[in-house]
Amino acid sequence: MNVLELRGVSKNFGAKNVLNDLCFNVPENSIFGFIGENGAGKTTTMKLILGLMKPDSGEIRVQGERVSFGSSSTNRNIGYLPDVPEFYDFLTPAEYLNLCGKISGMAKEERNRRVEEVLTLVGLSGENKRVHGFSRGMKQRLGIAQALLSRPKLLICDEPTSALDPAGRREILDILANVKSQTTILFSTHILSDVERICDEVGVLHNGTLAFQGTMKQIRKMRSGTGIEVEFSTETETSRFAAAYPETRRTGSCKLIFDHKKEKDMPSVLAALAESGLMICRVELQEPALEDLFMEVMKK
Repeated sequence: MNVLELRGVSKNFGAKNVLNDLCFNVPENSIFGFIGENGAGKTTTMKLILGLMKPDSGEIRVQGERVSFGSSSTNRNIGYLPDVPEFYDFLTPAEYLNLCGKISGMAKEERNRRVEEVLTLVGLSGENKRVHGFSRGMKQRLGIAQALLSRPKLLICDEPTSALDPAGRREILDILANVKSQTTILFSTHILSDVERICDEVGVLHNGTLAFQGTMKQIRKMRSGTGIEVEFSTETETSRFAAAYPETRRTGSCKLIFDHKKEKDMPSVLAALAESGLMICRVELQEPALEDLFMEVMKK
């Protein structure tokens, strides 16, 4: 079942066409990586899904129900995590989430149980510090807890790891990977390695439409490979080999790559390395990365 469906969605701002006949689906219990260059229309798309804007044409459905501008009926199934969540920072995490539960009409017993569940899920159970003393990563985790409080069918995450350090990013990604059994996630980000790590499917937004949609497995199969990288023991040996094989490209002081070589080309590369008599530390077939596809799409 598709939790989110967009069919022929277009949106203009004056003479500027931001979205043009946009179509994609997000299956239940999956993480959909939604990527695109700045100004591609990702934020506009998310606002349309939330009913905060009205599309000029097309329709959006959440759990089979059509989204209507200004109507909150479909939002009962949606949780939203902005890139910079805001809180009443004089409250503790439990106090804040209890307030959110009251506002949404949750019964007291269910609210208390659910607050503890989501705080445990994001690693904030028993944390009695006021929110104003939280780090950026802790605030993001609390934002996830708030977004999941009412058990949404769809969780929209807008750049949730963009301003975090590596440890904070890993915490957020691990949480999102763990909760996909409970909800479906639309994950918008510029950090392509995060998409590669946790997403089941990827959609690349370009020129107002989805230029590509597929799994990472499909991307790798489509692109086969980007080359064979070789690492030498010294910079001198790397330079000697590069001079003998000008078709290679330096990728580091002791590394070079045979571009556009695939697995079938490995024997000839190994033969050239053996013939050189140089000390080799590593030979590796480079897997195609999401960044390669992204850059290729942006050139079109």
